[in-house]
Amino acid sequence: MVDVTSPDLVIGVVGCGAMGQGIIQVALQGGMKVVAHDAMVGGAEAGAKKVIGRLERLVEKGTLEADAAAAMKEKLVVSNGIEDLAPCGVVVEAVFEDIDVKRDLFTAIEGVVAEDAIIASNTSSLPIGSIARVCKKPGRIAGLHFFNPVPLMRLVEIIQGPATEDAVIEKLVTVGERFGRTPVVVKDSPGFLVNLGGRAFTTEGLHLEHEAVATPAQVDAVMRDCGHFRMGPFQLMDLTGIDVNYPVSMIVFEQFLNDPRLRTTPLHRALAEAGRFGRKTGQGHFRYDDKGQVIDPPSPDHVTDAAPAMTVAVATDGDEALTELLERAGLSVRNDDGSMPIVAALYGEDATGFAARTGTDHTRLVAIDTTGDTSKRITLMTAPAADPAYRDAVAAAFAKAGVAPTVIQDSPGFILQRMRAMIANLGCEMAQIALATPSDIDTAMKLGLNYPLGPLEIAEQMGVKRTYEILSAIHDATQDPRYRPSLWLRRRALLGLGAHQVA
Repeated sequence: MVDVTSPDLVIGVVGCGAMGQGIIQVALQGGMKVVAHDAMVGGAEAGAKKVIGRLERLVEKGTLEADAAAAMKEKLVVSNGIEDLAPCGVVVEAVFEDIDVKRDLFTAIEGVVAEDAIIASNTSSLPIGSIARVCKKPGRIAGLHFFNPVPLMRLVEIIQGPATEDAVIEKLVTVGERFGRTPVVVKDSPGFLVNLGGRAFTTEGLHLEHEAVATPAQVDAVMRDCGHFRMGPFQLMDLTGIDVNYPVSMIVFEQFLNDPRLRTTPLHRALAEAGRFGRKTGQGHFRYDDKGQVIDPPSPDHVTDAAPAMTVAVATDGDEALTELLERAGLSVRNDDGSMPIVAALYGEDATGFAARTGTDHTRLVAIDTTGDTSKRITLMTAPAADPAYRDAVAAAFAKAGVAPTVIQDSPGFILQRMRAMIANLGCEMAQIALATPSDIDTAMKLGLNYPLGPLEIAEQMGVKRTYEILSAIHDATQDPRYRPSLWLRRRALLGLGAHQVA
C-alpha cells in the first residue's frame, strides 16, 4: 500500500472551490506535492491562483518565509484532465454534496490511480459506505472531512466506512498529521461526529426559547458568561446561517430516525421558510446592520428599582456554592419569619416541583443556579404566581454586588444546567454507539466547534452523577424522551465512574 510518509507523496485534490483550496493549501504547507483538478473549465487554475495569493499574503504578514512559499508554488500542479491524478498516492474529493456526482467521480478516479492509492471524500453529510459501494476496491475508500476555513481549523475527521480497511485509516491519520491537522477517527454515521455533536447546543437553546423560558439574548449571555462558550447558540445560528443549520439539523434528525434528542423547533423552520437566515439577510434571531452588528441588542439583565434584600431564608441547607453566593451578594441567612425571600439551589428541578415536593411557600421562593461561573452573571427563576417583589429584591442584591441577574421563567435545569447536560448527554451517546473514543469526541468538539470543554469533560466538571441526576429530573418533569439519559452516562453515574471510563 502507498507509503504516506514518503517525502515524494503526491496529493490529488478534486474540486477547487473554497474547501478544495483550503485542502490544497494545508497539503502544500505540509511539504507535499499537489495536483489540483476541477471539472469546470478553468476551475483548477482559478483555485490554484487563489491558493498562491493566500500564500503570498502570509509572506507579507511575516508568517511564512518567501523561500518556503516559492517552494510550495513549485509543488502545485494544475490538472488538465483527470488522468493527471495518476501519480497521486492519496486523492481527496471536495465537490458539492451530490451522491451521484461523487459516485461517478470516484469511479473515474479509480480508473487512473494506482491500485494502492487511497481515495477519500471531504463530504460532510453523505455516508462513505454509499460512495464506496460503486467502487472496485471499497476498502481503500474513506472520509477525510475538513472544516471551513481549512487553514484555520485544526481538526480533520477520518471516517471509516463499513468496508474501509484499518490500514487505510492508519495511513490517513498520518496524512492528516502531515497536513498539520489533528485527526480523529470516526465511524461512518449521519453527521459524523462534529455535525452530530453540535446539535445539542443549538436545539436546546431553541427549546428554551420555544418554551418561553428565556429570550435568545438571555440564553446567549448565560452560555457566554457562565458557561465560557465563545458565543451563544442564537449568535452561532445567525452567524452560520439558518439556511445552513436548519437543513443540517433536519438531515441529522431524519437520518437518526427522528431521535427526540435531535429534534429542533417550529421557530427554526419558520425562520428558514421566511428567509430570515441571520447576518447574511439582516435578520434571524436578531436584527443586523450592514456591518453585521446587532441592531438595538436586547439586554439579558433584569433591571429593577427594588431595594436590595438584606436577609433571606434558605430552603436547601448545606449547599456550599449557594452559601458562597449569598455571602458575595451581602445576603444574611435567617430563620424564615414569613416575610423574607426564600432561596434554593436547584439541580434539574424547577421551582414549581421543588415547592410542591417540600411544601416551600412558592410565592416567596427564588431559585438560583449555582453551577458554572457565577462571578459575572447569576440566573434566577420563580414558580407561577410568585410575588415578583421577592425575586426583584434578590436580583437587586446581586446587581449591587456587581453580578448581573438574568431572570427566567420556571424551567427544570434553568438554562446552563439544561444546555450543558444535553451537550454532555449527546457526547455520552456518541461514546455509547462507539462513534469515536471518548477522548476523540472531546477533542473534535473543542477543535471543530470551539467548545471550552468537550462533552464528556463537561460531564466530569459538572459531576457525572449530578449530570445524570439533572437529566433524570428534567426527564421526569417533562416526560419528553428528548431528555432521557444515555446508558453510557447512567452506568457510569450509578457505579461512580468517570465519563471517560471505557471498560
